[in-house]
Amino acid sequence: MPVHIAFLRGINVGGRNAVPMADLRDMVGGLGFTGAKTLLQSGNLVFTAASKSASALEKQLEQETEKRFGVAIDYVIRGEKELAKVVAANPFPKEAKTDPSHLVVMFLKSATSAKDVQALQEAIKGREIVRGEGKHLYLVYADGIGESKLTNVIIEKKIGTRGTARNWNTTLKLLALAGKSEK
Repeated sequence: MPVHIAFLRGINVGGRNAVPMADLRDMVGGLGFTGAKTLLQSGNLVFTAASKSASALEKQLEQETEKRFGVAIDYVIRGEKELAKVVAANPFPKEAKTDPSHLVVMFLKSATSAKDVQALQEAIKGREIVRGEGKHLYLVYADGIGESKLTNVIIEKKIGTRGTARNWNTTLKLLALAGKSEK
C-alpha cells in the first residue's frame, strides 16, 4: 500500500487548534488507514492507505478532523516517492548541509506559477531567497525565520495558494519515517 505524508497546517500552534497526536493517529486508524505515525506535536503524520488521490485524502481527513475535533485545518499530502523527489530537487544543497534549520520547504495545496514565484522573490525586503517547483517552495531564511518579515500571509498572497512549511531537518525526518512504514 502507498505511504502518505500529511502536513497539517495550523495545528497545535500557540495553544490554538490543539489536537493530541495520539488522537490523530486513532482517527486515521478508524478511517481504515494503517501504520499511522506522527512526528513532533505540530501536525506531521505518516500512514499507509489504498490508492487514493492526495486531494481525496486531504478532503477526507479535513472533514473528519473538523467532525471529531471541531478544528478546521488544511492537510497537504504527499506520497513517499513525491517527498523523495522534493528532497532530491532542493536547489539549496549548501544550506541543507550548513544551516538546515533556516532552509524551509513549503508544501502547497496547488501548484504555483514561475511568474508568481518571481513576484514573491521581488516582494521580499530582506535576505530571504525563494525558489519554486510546482507544488513546493524552497525558502532560505538567512537571518532566521523569527526575525523575517516574509510571513505565510505574504507568501500565500503572492503565490495564490495555501501551504504549510517544514524546516529541512523535519522534512528529512519525515522522509525517513515514511521509508520505515509498512508498505
